[in-house]
Amino acid sequence: MIVVTGATGNVGRELVRFLTDAGEKVTATSRNISDAEAPDRQVPDGVRRLRADLTDAASLRPVFDGADALFLQNGGTSAHLLDPRSILDVAESAGVRRVVLLSSQGVVTRPESASHGSVARTIEDAVRDSGLDWTILRPGGFHSNAYAWAEPVRARRTVAAPFGDVALPSVDPADIAEVAAVALREDGHAGAVYELTGPALTTPRQRAAAIGEALGEPVRFVEQTREEARAQMLAFMPEPVVETTLSILGEPTPAERRVSPDVERVLGRAPHAFEEWARRNAAAFR
Repeated sequence: MIVVTGATGNVGRELVRFLTDAGEKVTATSRNISDAEAPDRQVPDGVRRLRADLTDAASLRPVFDGADALFLQNGGTSAHLLDPRSILDVAESAGVRRVVLLSSQGVVTRPESASHGSVARTIEDAVRDSGLDWTILRPGGFHSNAYAWAEPVRARRTVAAPFGDVALPSVDPADIAEVAAVALREDGHAGAVYELTGPALTTPRQRAAAIGEALGEPVRFVEQTREEARAQMLAFMPEPVVETTLSILGEPTPAERRVSPDVERVLGRAPHAFEEWARRNAAAFR
């Protein structure tokens, strides 16, 4: 049995699908997942669904029952509330022997940032010290961050974003999930840290154009000022997260602009380009 935390998220949904397609027994958990008696279109039939909260390690005890492997997402904006050592202790006591952690590239590129680096490093350290076989995944930005543009694209065929010509190698959540599935199911990945990126650097302007191509209609790109973007982001993100995010988007370090070979190394194929992701998810923008 493999436990997938964050099972209704962009990576978790894809991971559950990969694992069930491979014939694995899966327990899917998140704070918002429907229970076993309720339909949940985000989770395939035949998957055990249990609602639990990573910030409450005790709530995970029934989730880990019968499991031998764990996909642990780092809590996202709630990461600072996690007690990772307690989570891993509960998992180990239930019989889990392998853990794959979804961490962040910011552990290395933004170590001084609580939102992107230092908290994620604390979780990584707990995983390393857990006594379990561990693998750590460090993605940068996700292709699916473009979902934030879905409403204005649907309504006005317009994307507004800052730093229109600054390029980063964002990664497809499906590629992250497939790497995680390999590390959960196969030997040879214990002690590995994989940096996960897409196959090429792309700019916000190029990503907006790719969405337009997927729709078969032009999408207009409007470049925001830093202050315009900051004001918009403060409506749903804490200020320290906003400042670090704007720094990454506007003044990325060489490490944040690096295209990593790790997806291809693990999967034996190139990672999916943003254009492929846009075609696959075009319905969200129609």
